[in-house]
Amino acid sequence: MKKIIVPTGYMGSGSSAITDLISEFRDCQNEFKSYEYVLLHCPNGLFDFEDKLLIGNNAIRSDEAIRSFETQMKKLYNKKFWWVGNYQKIISSNFMKITEEYINNIQEFNFPGYWYTHEEVNTKMFFKLLVRKPLKILTGNKVRFNKILKYSDGMRISYVDSNKFYEESHKYIYKIIEEISKGKENIILDQFLLPFNLFRVDNYFDDKLRVIVVARDPRDVFITNKYIWQQKQICVPFPLEVNEFCNFYKKMRESEKECTSNKVLRINFEDLIYNYDTKIKEITKFLGFKESDHINKKTRFIPEMSIKNTQLFRKEEYREECKVIEKELKKYLYEFPYEINNDVKETVEFD
Repeated sequence: MKKIIVPTGYMGSGSSAITDLISEFRDCQNEFKSYEYVLLHCPNGLFDFEDKLLIGNNAIRSDEAIRSFETQMKKLYNKKFWWVGNYQKIISSNFMKITEEYINNIQEFNFPGYWYTHEEVNTKMFFKLLVRKPLKILTGNKVRFNKILKYSDGMRISYVDSNKFYEESHKYIYKIIEEISKGKENIILDQFLLPFNLFRVDNYFDDKLRVIVVARDPRDVFITNKYIWQQKQICVPFPLEVNEFCNFYKKMRESEKECTSNKVLRINFEDLIYNYDTKIKEITKFLGFKESDHINKKTRFIPEMSIKNTQLFRKEEYREECKVIEKELKKYLYEFPYEINNDVKETVEFD
């Protein structure tokens, strides 16, 4: 494998445009198009596992971390109709085997014991307790039972140091990627990382990794969110009221930790359209490709079509809301080289 290419962005900012664009290059495989690989950054994914084991770790926190990570990976593996799941098909039938081997390499202790979460009553435990109660009464409490616990395997604990954690995690990630790539030259993994996780990349990845972060003018993000996605009853990622949107968007962007890794390139979605040739050269160089590798130019990402997704905010009916965005989110606005008027009804399908 030569390159692991990760398009990512800020929800509706245009990462799928990068996925389509890179798919036009020689030996760049993307079997499932805009499928999002979330195992690193989802709740109880690998990055949560890292934080729990390397920051403020203790026996209870460690046991919970191991169990929560294992449970979440099983969900991603088994849930066939979950749009971020079905790893048994999307990744490999070996996914859980590789994951269990990784957990075994991280886990250091396993001994009889329990803590308060192990005592939480679930349905199975509840019925066991119902059966035991009359038996205790009938025998005058002479029959002794083992304590009913949620787990039967005791405490699972790791005080792994950061060097070993990152070493094992690096091997784990690359084994998973090898299963996805199936021996192909370059692989595209949409949303495998998020902008908010990029400060971690040098701990996990070697120089094969290339991340392209796409930002988009927040005025068009707002219009798309409120007047396209909501109207189509698509789950909206942002607030619909403009002042709340501005506050949310600002805090979201400001929460991102600084990342200076040379594995990361930041671009504006609009530059792929209004500054196409220059931006293609920049991306090609960043990926370590040759211009001659762009063998299917403008077959997947067509700027003449994607331009319909820009400058939606110029319609008079949106002006008052967009004035608020222009005031509150000035630093995130894109400077368009010329004005056009697009209608939300003419936008092309867009991530």
